[in-house]
Amino acid sequence: METARVFFGLAAPLAVSWEREWFSNRPRLAIVFTLAYGACAIAPYRGEPKALGAFVVAVLVAFGLSLVHSSYHALFATVSIFTPVTSGRVTINKKLGSILLAIAALTAVWVAGATIVTLGAELLLSDKAIVMTSALLLAVFGGGSVVKAATDPVKEEVGRLQPGPAKTAAEALIASGGRSIGLFERGVLFVFLAAGQPEAAALVLAAKALARAPVDHVNHASKYFLVGTLGSVIASAAMSMAARSAVGLPIL
Repeated sequence: METARVFFGLAAPLAVSWEREWFSNRPRLAIVFTLAYGACAIAPYRGEPKALGAFVVAVLVAFGLSLVHSSYHALFATVSIFTPVTSGRVTINKKLGSILLAIAALTAVWVAGATIVTLGAELLLSDKAIVMTSALLLAVFGGGSVVKAATDPVKEEVGRLQPGPAKTAAEALIASGGRSIGLFERGVLFVFLAAGQPEAAALVLAAKALARAPVDHVNHASKYFLVGTLGSVIASAAMSMAARSAVGLPIL
């Protein structure tokens, strides 16, 4: 529990600051937030060297990212200098930020190096971990072939339509689907199904259906999304059931 509290407690403020773009727009807030939240996270273990070391790593990362990404909201005055290893000017802020990130990485190795090596070895030797990871990759990326095979006929139908508003609308909606959405969809479906939570997977499909509801009036686009979703479901369900069966779990 101690390790989990420290890890999640120190990673959380960094993740929040990154998502909110505080490192570039409000670096002081990112650092203060990391300090405050991190201090609360390690409070019960503040006397232990490894916990303090992890706290130092988080603070150094916050400082480093703030210096590297900050623009006119820089923490310190920006001074341009020439360096022999670059082809142009590099600000002192960015150089200092890079140094702090390197120090943070070295400190992290000292704090958690042994634990990471042990955990990594256990994962590498774990049949269940490799089976589940491999099945996830097959569902996400291999499932793309299934989806492509299912949706190509619909795209060909759209291509054969007479030029006009209907064809233009269908092509625009199909183009808006995006490969990354399919990858993410299959990944989420696999995780929920492999975890034995088909109800949660159903919620994902319901959310996508609501998001795609406005295209229901465009027949070919609706067909494209429906067929693509079914392809993703089949690939994710098949791989999750196969993986669960392989590791000795009920298929659902």
